[in-house]
Amino acid sequence: MAVTTAVDSDASVGAAVESDVIDDDLIARLAGQARARGVSLVGVGGLLRQLTKRVLEAALEGEMDSHLGYGKHERDARRDGNARNGRRSKMVVTGAGQVELDVPRDRDGSFTPRGTGQSYGSINRLGSSPAAATG
Repeated sequence: MAVTTAVDSDASVGAAVESDVIDDDLIARLAGQARARGVSLVGVGGLLRQLTKRVLEAALEGEMDSHLGYGKHERDARRDGNARNGRRSKMVVTGAGQVELDVPRDRDGSFTPRGTGQSYGSINRLGSSPAAATG
């Protein structure tokens, strides 16, 4: 499995995403649950890595929905014969550390995540991508 390296983040993009998307109550609940379960904030298995993985995988699923033209469990929408075809693992380096993502695949191999161009390796730039923000 290849490891992809992230680029430096753009502080202005991060600030815009933070004010528009993050629910303070949700963050407080997640931090409280992590604390109660003895989960560290950072490091292997830490809250930040878990959140990074889940958010990126949700964005990838959203991109796949857009690419195929239907949602994950909508069987009758397969018009062109292309469909989901499992997942592959990809290791990306993030501000929270290395994160292994389960990237969805399609049958004809035409799905290319658009979050950062060709890959999700430079995930610090996701805020600038409409495809990632809507996934």
